[in-house]
Amino acid sequence: MITTVVAVTSTFLAGSFGAAAVASLILFLIMRELTSAHAEETGSLKSKVLSHTLLIPITPLLVVFAFIVAVKVVEVL
Repeated sequence: MITTVVAVTSTFLAGSFGAAAVASLILFLIMRELTSAHAEETGSLKSKVLSHTLLIPITPLLVVFAFIVAVKVVEVL
């Protein structure tokens, strides 16, 4: 038996985690763009390595973002 409190809490937490994932994705993409621009301009090996390393968290966050968008589209339809 699911109570109203459980339903509201789970909905709120799902929205919060989705918003946090999207905000994290945006921050990681900004960081990657800045480090790749710095690596291209200065030829810094550390910036180039950091730029490629940032792909590790970006990839799963893109999958989560695509899932969130797909759920919202299905919800509208």
